[in-house]
Amino acid sequence: MNDKIDIKVIEPKKLNPKRKRKTTEAKDVGSKIYVRATDGLFTKIRQRMNWFLMVGFFMLPWLQYNGRQAIIFDLAEQKFQIFGLIIWPQDLVLLAVLLMIAAYALFLITTFIGRVWCGFACPQTIWTFIFIWFEEKIEGTANKRKLLDKQPLSFNKFWKKILKHSIWLLISLLTAVSFLAFFVPAREVFIDFFTFNSESVVTFWVWFFALCTYGNAGWMREIMCLHMCPYARFQSAMFDKDTFTVAYDPTRGESRGPRPRKKDPKELGLGDCIDCDLCVQVCPTGIDIRDGLQYECINCGACVDACDDVMVKMGYEKKLISYTTEHQLTGEKTDIVRSKLIGYSVVLSIMCVVFTYALFNIDPAKLDIIRDRGQLYRISSEGMVENVYTLKILNKTEQQLTYQLSLKGIEEYTWQGPQQITVKAGEVYTLPVSIAIDPYLLKQTVTDVNFVIDTALTNGDKIHLEETSRFFNEI
Repeated sequence: MNDKIDIKVIEPKKLNPKRKRKTTEAKDVGSKIYVRATDGLFTKIRQRMNWFLMVGFFMLPWLQYNGRQAIIFDLAEQKFQIFGLIIWPQDLVLLAVLLMIAAYALFLITTFIGRVWCGFACPQTIWTFIFIWFEEKIEGTANKRKLLDKQPLSFNKFWKKILKHSIWLLISLLTAVSFLAFFVPAREVFIDFFTFNSESVVTFWVWFFALCTYGNAGWMREIMCLHMCPYARFQSAMFDKDTFTVAYDPTRGESRGPRPRKKDPKELGLGDCIDCDLCVQVCPTGIDIRDGLQYECINCGACVDACDDVMVKMGYEKKLISYTTEHQLTGEKTDIVRSKLIGYSVVLSIMCVVFTYALFNIDPAKLDIIRDRGQLYRISSEGMVENVYTLKILNKTEQQLTYQLSLKGIEEYTWQGPQQITVKAGEVYTLPVSIAIDPYLLKQTVTDVNFVIDTALTNGDKIHLEETSRFFNEI
């Protein structure tokens, strides 16, 4: 069976010319979509998720762990700190694995229930709805906002616009400062910025992210979803006829048209759709879901809530617009458990296990060995063969440690240089050493040797690390 979603041809005669004009105008560059407020199950779910994510975003930088900021990505010190776990640049392979986990999770969710990330959790959507909420509280409903924009400049219009944009800018600034607080200590960035004592670099990035937030959520809005988001373009590759998406049931809804509330639509030759256009008016991207599956749809469910409300008022059954599948719309059975979902789930589970194992087995120390590139070996005045190395020891813990250094692979050797060093927390210690050996003890030209470092943490845990290198002898 072919699981690809068939292309739907929209016949012009089935469209309401007035409605088509509104929808097209909403998509034209330079036009503005006046999103109408709605209420319902999916709107409430989205609002609660938005509150949860917003509170998490603004509060996480203020969480403390062991007397310091719990989550901070310190670019200056080149370390990421997450609740006591320190991740250094040498461990950034974990970031690659984490991004792959996020990608496969997105693939899995999209294949199962469509573009719900965009509709319920995307920052662009969250901040856009926040800005629209303030816009509605200050300027009124969608129709009032439209009329206000058409009016000539007056005191009433001036103070409403100034108040709205001031609040938008304030939210954008708080957003930008909170975002920077993940990279700069939260108290430092908040106090310094709002007292005009922050460094020029911090000030620049705060205003940069603030203006981006203000522009994206206040002005660009659906343009980001329609023209700039790559996810909208490749999501169709993950859709099939068993994917749950917001869809209109044309079998039940057509032919559409207005009618008296108490009149039986079948007697009038009409379907359940009364052609009220509310599904278009509440859509944040300005599309008409009745035209079929479209890449612009962000699966926010606003049209579902609006349509259900109309169906209740008309005394009809709900779910004329609903989260459904192409198979359900054609009366076929939806296959929930299918090979694509199983494949994504297996890969995602494997990568989560790998990430978890790697995360909890990060070495607390790192040893790099660099051989002298000038010469492989040299003969000392005593006839000993010498090899010169540069040891780079990284203390990846948050405490100062004393390391004991030794060599394995050769029984008798002379270590020229300190064998006990103290390395500060997060410091890279560079130590040049020379290893001298009697050539009569060497049985081959090249001998594998292991440099060893040993230390102990304050809690008593031992750290033992070995790194392999080579010792060269005269030919």
